[in-house]
Amino acid sequence: MNLFKLYEIQKKLDDRICAEHELEGKNLIGAKILALQVELGELANETRCFKFWSNKGPSPREAILEEYVDCLHFILSIGLESGFTGIVPTKIDNTDNLTGQFQDMFAQITAFQHKPALNNYEKLFSHFLLLGSKLDFTEEEIYRAYIKKNKINHQRQDEGY
Repeated sequence: MNLFKLYEIQKKLDDRICAEHELEGKNLIGAKILALQVELGELANETRCFKFWSNKGPSPREAILEEYVDCLHFILSIGLESGFTGIVPTKIDNTDNLTGQFQDMFAQITAFQHKPALNNYEKLFSHFLLLGSKLDFTEEEIYRAYIKKNKINHQRQDEGY
């Protein structure tokens, strides 16, 4: 996946939001981390992987992918604000089931929140990519869905969202 291109696209959206909402110079890391946690919870909810008490299956694949790229927007935005855009995510081999992978993601977010260092950001991003793999998303699917949602996010700004 071309992360350089994704950071470039995300920067345009972030810059626009900061300018239009008069947020230049404000530290938004805490808000972005909370937004990522909320979006990750929404993603888990769409997969229904933890709902052992229910017979209802997961949401349609497209809905799950859209929630996944909502998370990606915030992960990229956190990297931009932290100055961590030259990262090289590592391939992680993890045998956790999907529920365990979500729990691991929340732990990685918390680790980064408490120590916002490059290595913690790279671990967070690596575990996020593993989550996408466990959801059976290809890099191409993720990229296309990200571009589509980014356009929607710009449109929402046009409409005063």
